[in-house]
Amino acid sequence: MNVKSKETVENSAVELVIEVGAEEFEAAVDKVYRKNRKSIAVPGFRKGHAPRKIIEGMYGSGVFYQDAIDELYPTAYAQAVEQEGLAPVAYPKVEVLEMGKEGFTFKATVTVCPPFEIGTYKGLTAVKEEVEVTAEDVENELKPYIQRATRLVNVEREAKEGDTVLIDFEGFKDGVPFEGGKGENHALELGSHSFIPGFEEGVVGMKPGDEKDLDVTFPEEYTPELAGKAVVFKVKVHEVKEPQIPVVDDEFAKDVSEFDTLEEFKKDLETKLRDRREQTAQRVFEDAVMEALIQELKVELPQAMIDFRGDQVLQEYADRFERQGLPFQQYLQMTGQTVDSMRAQANAAAERQIKSEMALDAVAAAENMIVSDEELEAEYKALAEQYSMEVEQVKAAADEADVKATLLRRKAMELVKAEAKAEAPAKAEEPAAEEKPAPKKRASRAKKGTSDKTEEPAAEE
Repeated sequence: MNVKSKETVENSAVELVIEVGAEEFEAAVDKVYRKNRKSIAVPGFRKGHAPRKIIEGMYGSGVFYQDAIDELYPTAYAQAVEQEGLAPVAYPKVEVLEMGKEGFTFKATVTVCPPFEIGTYKGLTAVKEEVEVTAEDVENELKPYIQRATRLVNVEREAKEGDTVLIDFEGFKDGVPFEGGKGENHALELGSHSFIPGFEEGVVGMKPGDEKDLDVTFPEEYTPELAGKAVVFKVKVHEVKEPQIPVVDDEFAKDVSEFDTLEEFKKDLETKLRDRREQTAQRVFEDAVMEALIQELKVELPQAMIDFRGDQVLQEYADRFERQGLPFQQYLQMTGQTVDSMRAQANAAAERQIKSEMALDAVAAAENMIVSDEELEAEYKALAEQYSMEVEQVKAAADEADVKATLLRRKAMELVKAEAKAEAPAKAEEPAAEEKPAPKKRASRAKKGTSDKTEEPAAEE
Protein backbone atom coordinates (compact mmCIF):
# COMPACT_ATOMS: atom_id res chain seq x y z
CA MET A 1 0.00 0.00 0.00
CA ASN A 2 1.22 3.44 -0.91
CA VAL A 3 -0.48 6.84 -0.38
CA LYS A 4 0.20 8.69 -3.62
CA SER A 5 -1.46 11.96 -2.56
CA LYS A 6 -3.36 13.65 0.23
CA GLU A 7 -5.52 16.73 -0.27
CA THR A 8 -7.84 18.61 2.09
CA VAL A 9 -10.90 19.43 0.01
CA GLU A 10 -13.11 20.86 2.78
CA ASN A 11 -12.84 21.62 6.48
CA SER A 12 -14.04 18.11 7.19
CA ALA A 13 -12.95 16.07 4.16
CA VAL A 14 -9.58 14.73 3.02
CA GLU A 15 -8.98 12.94 -0.29
CA LEU A 16 -6.43 10.15 -0.30
CA VAL A 17 -5.23 8.49 -3.49
CA ILE A 18 -4.07 5.03 -2.48
CA GLU A 19 -2.10 2.55 -4.58
CA VAL A 20 -2.00 -1.22 -4.08
CA GLY A 21 0.93 -2.91 -5.84
CA ALA A 22 1.06 -5.88 -8.20
CA GLU A 23 2.26 -8.42 -5.66
CA GLU A 24 -0.53 -7.73 -3.17
CA PHE A 25 -3.11 -7.56 -5.93
CA GLU A 26 -2.00 -10.83 -7.53
CA ALA A 27 -2.22 -12.61 -4.17
CA ALA A 28 -5.76 -11.28 -3.67
CA VAL A 29 -6.83 -12.27 -7.21
CA ASP A 30 -5.52 -15.80 -6.66
CA LYS A 31 -7.33 -15.98 -3.29
CA VAL A 32 -10.60 -14.94 -4.93
CA TYR A 33 -10.10 -17.49 -7.72
CA ARG A 34 -9.60 -20.34 -5.22
CA LYS A 35 -12.62 -19.18 -3.24
CA ASN A 36 -14.97 -18.98 -6.23
CA ARG A 37 -13.79 -21.68 -8.63
CA LYS A 38 -16.14 -24.31 -7.16
CA SER A 39 -19.11 -22.29 -8.37
CA ILE A 40 -17.78 -21.83 -11.94
CA ALA A 41 -18.63 -24.51 -14.51
CA VAL A 42 -16.17 -24.91 -17.39
CA PRO A 43 -16.78 -27.49 -20.17
CA GLY A 44 -14.21 -30.27 -20.10
CA PHE A 45 -13.31 -29.83 -16.42
CA ARG A 46 -14.82 -31.17 -13.24
CA LYS A 47 -16.58 -28.43 -11.33
CA GLY A 48 -14.05 -26.57 -9.20
CA HIS A 49 -11.01 -27.89 -11.05
CA ALA A 50 -10.77 -25.50 -13.99
CA PRO A 51 -7.41 -23.66 -14.05
CA ARG A 52 -7.49 -19.92 -13.47
CA LYS A 53 -6.04 -19.21 -16.94
CA ILE A 54 -8.88 -21.13 -18.59
CA ILE A 55 -11.53 -19.21 -16.61
CA GLU A 56 -9.85 -15.87 -17.39
CA GLY A 57 -9.68 -16.91 -21.04
CA MET A 58 -13.44 -17.54 -21.06
CA TYR A 59 -14.60 -14.55 -19.00
CA GLY A 60 -11.80 -12.04 -19.40
CA SER A 61 -8.54 -11.39 -17.60
CA GLY A 62 -10.24 -9.10 -15.12
CA VAL A 63 -12.95 -11.54 -14.07
CA PHE A 64 -11.64 -11.66 -10.49
CA TYR A 65 -10.45 -8.05 -10.21
CA GLN A 66 -13.49 -6.48 -8.54
CA ASP A 67 -13.71 -9.19 -5.90
CA ALA A 68 -9.98 -8.83 -5.26
CA ILE A 69 -10.37 -5.07 -4.84
CA ASP A 70 -13.22 -5.63 -2.39
CA GLU A 71 -10.92 -8.01 -0.52
CA LEU A 72 -8.02 -5.54 -0.32
CA TYR A 73 -9.32 -1.99 -0.10
CA PRO A 74 -10.64 -2.03 3.52
CA THR A 75 -7.19 -2.99 4.85
CA ALA A 76 -5.41 -0.61 2.48
CA TYR A 77 -7.75 2.20 3.53
CA ALA A 78 -7.25 1.50 7.25
CA GLN A 79 -3.46 1.49 6.84
CA ALA A 80 -3.57 4.74 4.84
CA VAL A 81 -5.63 6.71 7.38
CA GLU A 82 -3.40 5.46 10.21
CA GLN A 83 -0.28 6.41 8.28
CA GLU A 84 -1.64 9.89 7.57
CA GLY A 85 -2.82 10.40 11.16
CA LEU A 86 -6.49 10.79 10.22
CA ALA A 87 -9.43 9.97 12.49
CA PRO A 88 -12.42 9.16 10.24
CA VAL A 89 -15.87 10.02 11.62
CA ALA A 90 -17.93 8.49 8.81
CA TYR A 91 -17.84 5.84 6.13
CA PRO A 92 -15.42 6.75 3.30
CA LYS A 93 -16.46 7.39 -0.27
CA VAL A 94 -14.36 5.08 -2.44
CA GLU A 95 -13.75 5.38 -6.17
CA VAL A 96 -11.47 3.02 -8.17
CA LEU A 97 -9.30 5.08 -10.51
CA GLU A 98 -7.20 2.37 -12.18
CA MET A 99 -6.93 -1.42 -12.07
CA GLY A 100 -4.93 -4.03 -13.93
CA LYS A 101 -2.41 -6.77 -13.43
CA GLU A 102 0.02 -4.20 -11.99
CA GLY A 103 -2.42 -3.48 -9.15
CA PHE A 104 -5.07 -0.86 -8.59
CA THR A 105 -5.41 2.74 -7.43
CA PHE A 106 -8.40 4.16 -5.63
CA LYS A 107 -9.48 7.47 -4.18
CA ALA A 108 -10.95 7.55 -0.65
CA THR A 109 -12.74 10.66 0.55
CA VAL A 110 -12.32 10.63 4.33
CA THR A 111 -14.69 12.60 6.54
CA VAL A 112 -12.84 13.95 9.58
CA CYS A 113 -13.96 15.98 12.56
CA PRO A 114 -14.53 19.61 11.53
CA PRO A 115 -12.95 22.48 13.48
CA PHE A 116 -15.07 23.73 16.38
CA GLU A 117 -14.87 26.19 19.23
CA ILE A 118 -16.93 27.09 22.26
CA GLY A 119 -18.11 30.51 23.33
CA THR A 120 -19.32 31.20 26.87
CA TYR A 121 -19.42 28.16 29.11
CA LYS A 122 -19.39 29.71 32.57
CA GLY A 123 -22.44 31.38 34.05
CA LEU A 124 -24.95 29.76 31.69
CA THR A 125 -28.53 30.16 32.83
CA ALA A 126 -31.35 27.63 32.69
CA VAL A 127 -34.76 27.25 34.26
CA LYS A 128 -35.08 24.97 37.27
CA GLU A 129 -38.52 24.06 38.53
CA GLU A 130 -39.31 24.88 42.13
CA VAL A 131 -40.22 21.64 43.86
CA GLU A 132 -43.38 21.65 45.91
CA VAL A 133 -45.19 18.81 47.66
CA THR A 134 -48.73 19.42 48.84
CA ALA A 135 -50.89 17.51 51.29
CA GLU A 136 -52.92 16.30 48.30
CA ASP A 137 -49.74 14.92 46.72
CA VAL A 138 -49.02 12.92 49.86
CA GLU A 139 -52.58 11.54 49.89
CA ASN A 140 -52.08 10.42 46.28
CA GLU A 141 -48.88 8.66 47.34
CA LEU A 142 -50.93 6.80 49.95
CA LYS A 143 -53.48 5.52 47.43
CA PRO A 144 -51.48 2.52 46.11
CA TYR A 145 -50.98 1.30 49.69
CA ILE A 146 -54.70 1.66 50.37
CA GLN A 147 -55.56 -0.17 47.14
CA ARG A 148 -53.24 -3.05 47.99
CA ALA A 149 -54.76 -3.32 51.47
CA THR A 150 -58.33 -3.16 50.17
CA ARG A 151 -60.17 -6.50 50.29
CA LEU A 152 -63.08 -7.70 48.18
CA VAL A 153 -66.01 -9.05 50.18
CA ASN A 154 -68.94 -11.04 48.74
CA VAL A 155 -72.31 -9.31 49.02
CA GLU A 156 -75.81 -10.49 48.18
CA ARG A 157 -77.17 -7.39 46.48
CA GLU A 158 -77.35 -5.68 43.12
CA ALA A 159 -73.98 -4.79 41.64
CA LYS A 160 -73.06 -1.14 41.50
CA GLU A 161 -70.17 0.83 40.06
CA GLY A 162 -66.98 0.14 41.99
CA ASP A 163 -67.93 -3.48 42.69
CA THR A 164 -66.10 -6.44 41.17
CA VAL A 165 -68.30 -9.10 39.62
CA LEU A 166 -67.40 -12.69 38.69
CA ILE A 167 -69.15 -13.41 35.39
CA ASP A 168 -69.51 -15.77 32.45
CA PHE A 169 -70.16 -14.11 29.11
CA GLU A 170 -70.44 -15.00 25.45
CA GLY A 171 -70.90 -12.66 22.50
CA PHE A 172 -73.08 -13.32 19.44
CA LYS A 173 -73.23 -11.48 16.12
CA ASP A 174 -76.34 -12.25 14.11
CA GLY A 175 -76.92 -15.19 16.45
CA VAL A 176 -73.49 -16.72 15.83
CA PRO A 177 -70.71 -16.72 18.49
CA PHE A 178 -67.66 -14.71 17.43
CA GLU A 179 -64.01 -15.39 18.19
CA GLY A 180 -62.65 -13.87 21.40
CA GLY A 181 -66.12 -13.06 22.70
CA LYS A 182 -66.31 -15.70 25.44
CA GLY A 183 -65.08 -15.78 29.04
CA GLU A 184 -65.75 -17.82 32.17
CA ASN A 185 -65.33 -16.79 35.80
CA HIS A 186 -64.00 -13.43 34.62
CA ALA A 187 -63.45 -10.82 37.34
CA LEU A 188 -64.67 -7.43 36.10
CA GLU A 189 -64.44 -4.18 38.05
CA LEU A 190 -67.49 -2.11 37.17
CA GLY A 191 -66.45 1.37 36.17
CA SER A 192 -62.99 0.30 35.00
CA HIS A 193 -64.04 0.75 31.33
CA SER A 194 -62.05 -2.37 30.42
CA PHE A 195 -64.95 -3.66 28.28
CA ILE A 196 -66.61 -1.96 25.34
CA PRO A 197 -69.06 0.88 26.11
CA GLY A 198 -72.43 -0.34 27.38
CA PHE A 199 -71.22 -3.69 28.72
CA GLU A 200 -70.30 -2.69 32.27
CA GLU A 201 -73.28 -0.35 32.46
CA GLY A 202 -75.51 -3.30 31.55
CA VAL A 203 -74.11 -5.45 34.37
CA VAL A 204 -74.82 -2.76 36.96
CA GLY A 205 -77.97 -3.80 38.85
CA MET A 206 -77.48 -7.57 38.38
CA LYS A 207 -77.34 -9.87 41.44
CA PRO A 208 -75.54 -13.19 42.00
CA GLY A 209 -77.31 -15.81 39.89
CA ASP A 210 -78.83 -13.29 37.46
CA GLU A 211 -78.58 -13.85 33.71
CA LYS A 212 -79.06 -11.16 31.10
CA ASP A 213 -78.67 -10.38 27.39
CA LEU A 214 -76.79 -7.15 26.73
CA ASP A 215 -77.28 -5.36 23.41
CA VAL A 216 -74.09 -3.40 22.69
CA THR A 217 -72.25 -1.97 19.69
CA PHE A 218 -68.54 -2.23 19.10
CA PRO A 219 -66.67 1.07 18.63
CA GLU A 220 -65.81 2.18 15.11
CA GLU A 221 -62.07 1.96 15.87
CA TYR A 222 -62.29 -1.72 16.87
CA THR A 223 -60.98 -4.66 14.82
CA PRO A 224 -62.30 -4.58 11.21
CA GLU A 225 -64.56 -7.64 11.58
CA LEU A 226 -66.39 -6.15 14.59
CA ALA A 227 -65.97 -2.39 14.21
CA GLY A 228 -69.33 -0.66 14.52
CA LYS A 229 -71.23 -3.97 14.67
CA ALA A 230 -74.22 -4.56 16.95
CA VAL A 231 -73.86 -7.73 19.05
CA VAL A 232 -75.53 -9.49 21.97
CA PHE A 233 -73.64 -10.65 25.05
CA LYS A 234 -75.21 -13.33 27.23
CA VAL A 235 -74.01 -12.66 30.77
CA LYS A 236 -74.36 -14.63 34.00
CA VAL A 237 -73.25 -13.19 37.35
CA HIS A 238 -71.78 -15.65 39.87
CA GLU A 239 -70.57 -13.25 42.56
CA VAL A 240 -70.74 -9.58 43.49
CA LYS A 241 -67.89 -8.26 45.63
CA GLU A 242 -67.57 -4.84 47.16
CA PRO A 243 -64.25 -3.26 48.13
CA GLN A 244 -63.62 -3.11 51.86
CA ILE A 245 -61.33 -0.10 52.26
CA PRO A 246 -59.10 -0.14 55.35
CA VAL A 247 -59.18 2.57 57.99
CA VAL A 248 -56.13 4.72 57.36
CA ASP A 249 -54.66 5.16 60.84
CA ASP A 250 -51.57 4.21 62.85
CA GLU A 251 -52.42 0.50 62.64
CA PHE A 252 -52.67 0.78 58.89
CA ALA A 253 -49.24 2.46 58.79
CA LYS A 254 -47.76 -0.38 60.85
CA ASP A 255 -49.22 -2.97 58.47
CA VAL A 256 -47.99 -1.43 55.25
CA SER A 257 -44.72 0.24 56.30
CA GLU A 258 -41.88 0.22 58.79
CA PHE A 259 -43.35 3.14 60.73
CA ASP A 260 -45.39 3.10 63.94
CA THR A 261 -47.58 6.10 63.17
CA LEU A 262 -49.44 7.40 60.16
CA GLU A 263 -47.77 10.79 60.61
CA GLU A 264 -44.29 9.24 60.33
CA PHE A 265 -45.34 7.23 57.29
CA LYS A 266 -46.75 10.31 55.55
CA LYS A 267 -43.61 12.28 56.39
CA ASP A 268 -41.50 9.55 54.77
CA LEU A 269 -43.73 9.53 51.67
CA GLU A 270 -43.42 13.30 51.45
CA THR A 271 -39.61 13.15 51.75
CA LYS A 272 -39.29 10.47 49.08
CA LEU A 273 -41.64 12.29 46.73
CA ARG A 274 -39.74 15.54 47.24
CA ASP A 275 -36.44 13.74 46.54
CA ARG A 276 -37.84 12.25 43.33
CA ARG A 277 -39.10 15.60 42.16
CA GLU A 278 -35.79 17.25 43.07
CA GLN A 279 -33.91 14.65 41.04
CA THR A 280 -36.24 15.15 38.09
CA ALA A 281 -35.94 18.93 38.33
CA GLN A 282 -32.15 18.61 38.50
CA ARG A 283 -32.05 16.34 35.44
CA VAL A 284 -34.24 18.73 33.47
CA PHE A 285 -32.06 21.64 34.62
CA GLU A 286 -28.87 19.84 33.56
CA ASP A 287 -30.38 19.02 30.16
CA ALA A 288 -31.26 22.68 29.76
CA VAL A 289 -27.72 23.70 30.75
CA MET A 290 -26.32 21.30 28.15
CA GLU A 291 -28.68 22.76 25.57
CA ALA A 292 -27.44 26.24 26.46
CA LEU A 293 -23.84 25.01 26.13
CA ILE A 294 -24.58 23.51 22.71
CA GLN A 295 -25.92 26.88 21.62
CA GLU A 296 -22.46 28.30 22.37
CA LEU A 297 -20.79 25.73 20.09
CA LYS A 298 -19.57 27.01 16.74
CA VAL A 299 -19.32 24.17 14.24
CA GLU A 300 -20.59 22.97 10.87
CA LEU A 301 -21.25 19.25 11.08
CA PRO A 302 -20.83 17.29 7.85
CA GLN A 303 -23.95 15.28 7.02
CA ALA A 304 -21.85 12.14 6.57
CA MET A 305 -20.78 12.41 10.22
CA ILE A 306 -24.39 12.69 11.39
CA ASP A 307 -25.49 9.80 9.17
CA PHE A 308 -22.68 7.58 10.47
CA ARG A 309 -23.55 8.22 14.12
CA GLY A 310 -27.26 7.99 13.27
CA ASP A 311 -26.70 4.46 11.93
CA GLN A 312 -25.11 3.54 15.26
CA VAL A 313 -28.03 5.00 17.21
CA LEU A 314 -30.53 3.19 14.97
CA GLN A 315 -28.69 -0.08 15.54
CA GLU A 316 -28.80 0.53 19.30
CA TYR A 317 -32.60 0.98 19.03
CA ALA A 318 -32.92 -2.29 17.12
CA ASP A 319 -30.64 -4.18 19.54
CA ARG A 320 -32.64 -2.92 22.51
CA PHE A 321 -35.91 -4.18 21.05
CA GLU A 322 -34.30 -7.52 20.13
CA ARG A 323 -33.09 -7.95 23.73
CA GLN A 324 -36.67 -7.43 24.86
CA GLY A 325 -37.82 -10.16 22.48
CA LEU A 326 -39.36 -7.77 19.98
CA PRO A 327 -37.99 -7.87 16.41
CA PHE A 328 -37.35 -4.39 15.05
CA GLN A 329 -39.64 -4.83 12.04
CA GLN A 330 -42.44 -5.97 14.34
CA TYR A 331 -41.92 -2.87 16.49
CA LEU A 332 -42.23 -0.67 13.41
CA GLN A 333 -45.49 -2.39 12.42
CA MET A 334 -46.92 -2.07 15.92
CA THR A 335 -46.11 1.65 16.17
CA GLY A 336 -46.94 2.53 12.56
CA GLN A 337 -43.43 3.87 11.98
CA THR A 338 -41.02 3.31 9.11
CA VAL A 339 -37.28 2.82 8.93
CA ASP A 340 -37.04 6.33 7.46
CA SER A 341 -38.97 7.93 10.34
CA MET A 342 -36.85 6.03 12.87
CA ARG A 343 -33.70 7.07 11.01
CA ALA A 344 -34.79 10.71 11.23
CA GLN A 345 -35.18 10.32 15.00
CA ALA A 346 -31.81 8.56 15.22
CA ASN A 347 -30.10 11.32 13.23
CA ALA A 348 -31.57 14.00 15.48
CA ALA A 349 -30.30 12.13 18.55
CA ALA A 350 -26.93 11.61 16.85
CA GLU A 351 -26.52 15.30 16.04
CA ARG A 352 -27.16 16.24 19.66
CA GLN A 353 -24.74 13.57 20.89
CA ILE A 354 -21.98 14.83 18.60
CA LYS A 355 -22.50 18.47 19.55
CA SER A 356 -22.63 17.61 23.26
CA GLU A 357 -19.31 15.77 23.01
CA MET A 358 -17.69 18.57 21.00
CA ALA A 359 -18.89 21.24 23.43
CA LEU A 360 -17.56 19.35 26.44
CA ASP A 361 -14.29 18.56 24.65
CA ALA A 362 -13.89 22.28 23.97
CA VAL A 363 -14.50 23.12 27.64
CA ALA A 364 -11.99 20.47 28.75
CA ALA A 365 -9.40 21.89 26.34
CA ALA A 366 -10.05 25.48 27.43
CA GLU A 367 -9.58 24.48 31.08
CA ASN A 368 -6.50 22.33 30.33
CA MET A 369 -8.16 19.38 32.04
CA ILE A 370 -6.32 16.08 32.35
CA VAL A 371 -7.14 12.59 33.59
CA SER A 372 -4.78 11.31 36.26
CA ASP A 373 -3.64 7.71 36.49
CA GLU A 374 -5.60 7.38 39.72
CA GLU A 375 -8.81 8.62 38.08
CA LEU A 376 -8.32 6.26 35.14
CA GLU A 377 -7.75 3.29 37.44
CA ALA A 378 -10.83 4.19 39.51
CA GLU A 379 -12.92 4.30 36.33
CA TYR A 380 -11.68 0.87 35.26
CA LYS A 381 -12.64 -0.51 38.68
CA ALA A 382 -16.09 1.09 38.46
CA LEU A 383 -16.65 -0.38 34.99
CA ALA A 384 -15.48 -3.80 36.19
CA GLU A 385 -17.97 -3.68 39.04
CA GLN A 386 -20.76 -2.47 36.75
CA TYR A 387 -20.28 -5.28 34.24
CA SER A 388 -19.16 -7.98 36.71
CA MET A 389 -15.76 -8.30 35.06
CA GLU A 390 -12.15 -8.36 36.17
CA VAL A 391 -10.32 -5.04 35.92
CA GLU A 392 -7.80 -6.53 33.50
CA GLN A 393 -10.64 -7.76 31.29
CA VAL A 394 -12.07 -4.25 31.17
CA LYS A 395 -8.67 -2.79 30.27
CA ALA A 396 -8.35 -5.30 27.44
CA ALA A 397 -11.84 -4.63 26.11
CA ALA A 398 -12.07 -0.84 26.53
CA ASP A 399 -10.10 1.65 24.46
CA GLU A 400 -8.08 3.79 26.88
CA ALA A 401 -8.54 6.92 24.75
CA ASP A 402 -12.33 6.50 24.84
CA VAL A 403 -12.32 6.02 28.62
CA LYS A 404 -10.21 9.14 29.09
CA ALA A 405 -12.47 11.12 26.77
CA THR A 406 -15.51 10.07 28.81
CA LEU A 407 -13.82 11.14 32.05
CA LEU A 408 -12.77 14.50 30.60
CA ARG A 409 -16.30 15.19 29.38
CA ARG A 410 -17.66 14.26 32.78
CA LYS A 411 -15.26 16.71 34.42
CA ALA A 412 -16.17 19.42 31.92
CA MET A 413 -19.89 18.91 32.58
CA GLU A 414 -19.36 19.14 36.34
CA LEU A 415 -17.61 22.48 35.84
CA VAL A 416 -20.34 23.80 33.54
CA LYS A 417 -23.06 22.72 36.00
CA ALA A 418 -21.23 24.22 38.98
CA GLU A 419 -20.92 27.56 37.18
CA ALA A 420 -24.47 27.55 35.81
CA LYS A 421 -27.22 29.68 37.33
CA ALA A 422 -30.69 28.35 37.98
CA GLU A 423 -33.62 30.60 37.18
CA ALA A 424 -37.12 30.21 38.52
CA PRO A 425 -39.77 29.56 35.88
CA ALA A 426 -41.45 32.71 34.64
CA LYS A 427 -44.79 33.09 36.33
CA ALA A 428 -47.75 33.55 34.07
CA GLU A 429 -48.94 37.12 34.32
CA GLU A 430 -52.40 37.51 35.74
CA PRO A 431 -54.70 39.14 33.26
CA ALA A 432 -55.21 42.76 34.17
CA ALA A 433 -58.64 43.54 35.52
CA GLU A 434 -60.79 44.83 32.71
CA GLU A 435 -61.11 48.55 33.13
CA LYS A 436 -64.63 49.83 32.77
CA PRO A 437 -65.07 53.32 31.41
CA ALA A 438 -66.18 55.77 34.06
CA PRO A 439 -69.86 56.65 33.76
CA LYS A 440 -70.33 59.86 31.89
CA LYS A 441 -72.03 62.66 33.74
CA ARG A 442 -75.19 64.14 32.44
CA ALA A 443 -74.62 67.19 30.30
CA SER A 444 -74.86 70.43 32.27
CA ARG A 445 -77.58 72.91 31.56
CA ALA A 446 -76.76 75.34 28.84
CA LYS A 447 -77.60 78.48 30.78
CA LYS A 448 -78.50 79.39 34.26
CA GLY A 449 -82.22 79.55 34.60
CA THR A 450 -82.89 77.24 31.69
CA SER A 451 -85.88 75.08 32.27
CA ASP A 452 -85.32 71.42 33.27
CA LYS A 453 -87.11 70.46 30.12
CA THR A 454 -84.16 71.68 28.09
CA GLU A 455 -81.73 69.31 29.91
CA GLU A 456 -79.89 67.11 27.44
CA PRO A 457 -80.38 63.37 27.83
CA ALA A 458 -77.60 61.53 29.60
CA ALA A 459 -75.08 59.77 27.42
CA GLU A 460 -75.61 56.01 27.35
CA GLU A 461 -73.29 54.28 29.77
